[in-house]
Amino acid sequence: MQSGLYVSLSSQMALEKRLTTIADNMANVNTTGFRATEVKFDEMLSDTKNKLNAKVAFVSQGNDYLSGDAGELQHTGNMLDFAVKGDAWFALDTPAGQVLTKDGRFTMKDTGELVSIRGYPVLDAGGAPIQLNSAGGEPKVGNDGIIYQNGRQVASLGLYEADIGKGYLRYENSGIMTTDAPRAVTDRFNVGVEQGYLENSNVNAMREITQLIEVNRAFESIASLTSDSENSFNQAIQTLGGSR
Repeated sequence: MQSGLYVSLSSQMALEKRLTTIADNMANVNTTGFRATEVKFDEMLSDTKNKLNAKVAFVSQGNDYLSGDAGELQHTGNMLDFAVKGDAWFALDTPAGQVLTKDGRFTMKDTGELVSIRGYPVLDAGGAPIQLNSAGGEPKVGNDGIIYQNGRQVASLGLYEADIGKGYLRYENSGIMTTDAPRAVTDRFNVGVEQGYLENSNVNAMREITQLIEVNRAFESIASLTSDSENSFNQAIQTLGGSR
């Protein structure tokens, strides 16, 4: 088979993966705290020799990574809604382990436990579930994450960081589980909490639609080139076979 067909196939596989990420991003354009998935593709050179002694370049299958762009902050006025300012995450205690999230839609149970919208305990900087006083009045939270009730400090929201580049898995919608163990953020002037706000998805819908059109066109173009290459190859075989 011609090397050009292998190159075309590798390109189609890469485009298919990009289509998958675009579809996932578009499905979560309105998901609170969602971070868009991007794909990085690398060029690989084949050791295959050809008559022109030229190197043949293939496209890798691609590596996923999370977009680092922050989503727009939306004011809700709800005292149990929180948004992270800066490069940090909230942490939740889930059945699968510790999960990082940008979704700050929290509620307080009758027992005073602060939980996520799905009922998972929210963790403080020490990795323990946050316990409030259910009869202690409306909680107020400073930019440093410290929680007050009736003017008294009762707990603090934990902010965490991790090297996501080492690997991650999605958990439900906006949560992620990282290969690198999350670490509590301390003494960072550029990281904080905004009470009464939520961070929207950072998916740029117009950009994703534009990329969707470009990927579809590229896929169609490669499919056409592959078909032309196969036809030329078949014609060459027929010509050579008929010349005997």
